[in-house]
Amino acid sequence: MNSVIWQLVQIVLVVATAPLVTGYVRWVKARLQGRRGPAPWQPYRDLYRLLQKEAIVAHSASWIFRTAPYVTFASVWLAAAMVPTFTTNMFLAPAADLIALVALLAVGRFWTALAGMDVGTAFGGLGASREMLIASLAEPAMLMVSFSLSLVSGTTAPAQIVAFVLSGNVGIEVSLGLAMAALVMVAIAENGRIPIDNPATHLELTMVHEAMVLEYSGRHLAMIEVAAMVRLTLFIALIGCLFAPWGMAQPGGGPVGIMVGMGAFVAKSFVLATALAWFETAIAKMRVFRYADFLGGALLLGLLATIFLYVSEAV
Repeated sequence: MNSVIWQLVQIVLVVATAPLVTGYVRWVKARLQGRRGPAPWQPYRDLYRLLQKEAIVAHSASWIFRTAPYVTFASVWLAAAMVPTFTTNMFLAPAADLIALVALLAVGRFWTALAGMDVGTAFGGLGASREMLIASLAEPAMLMVSFSLSLVSGTTAPAQIVAFVLSGNVGIEVSLGLAMAALVMVAIAENGRIPIDNPATHLELTMVHEAMVLEYSGRHLAMIEVAAMVRLTLFIALIGCLFAPWGMAQPGGGPVGIMVGMGAFVAKSFVLATALAWFETAIAKMRVFRYADFLGGALLLGLLATIFLYVSEAV
């Protein structure tokens, strides 16, 4: 029964805190750039306004355009519910898997790209083609990270990886450092952050994700925005879960363990969100034709991590 309760808390937690995480990143970036910036809770107001507006749909749009926001949000939300944040004692923990996580994120990306092309605008096709270019390199890199972690722990289930790391069976591993660097690069690309994409711009030469959702409005746009916010929170939780699981509550930890786990999750989210804001402020957006170099580097790091671990296990 406790696993069901904590699973429900997890489901509500990821979607309730996602706008705050995004708002905090925007606020820190504004401060680092010498601007006042909007309050960290501004995304809640923006989403409320969007939900009050009417959804305008183009005459050429099919059912795919109307369905895509909900499918995208549902797939990302389910993926986020599978990643442990404050405890591993969750109902979906036995079914959670890193490879299934990659597949769920791919479902959301596929429907968003399909909706971008459905209306027939030039911007939608442009964004969809760039999104598929990024996906063709980001997904293999994330799979290599999954294989690296599975060689260490013997499983691809996040909850079991956390238990393995907390048991003290893992020391300082160069391969895990390479895998973490690869996952961070994949997270930047998956969330459309600088240097891959700039979520705050609508310039034709720089748009990727925003180009696919330009035709959305009202509740449809709200679903797309929430899905993007939940995806960012998902990757922050995933990095903290896999590579810094300390403080996470284990089954039988009791109320004290749950409180410690929630506090640890808040602290890790604060540190990673601050690091993301600083990184985006310190670096410029790269050209589209250099995406392959950036994500190819992530794939290479994941491959090297897997090879090093395989060789060390063989020896």
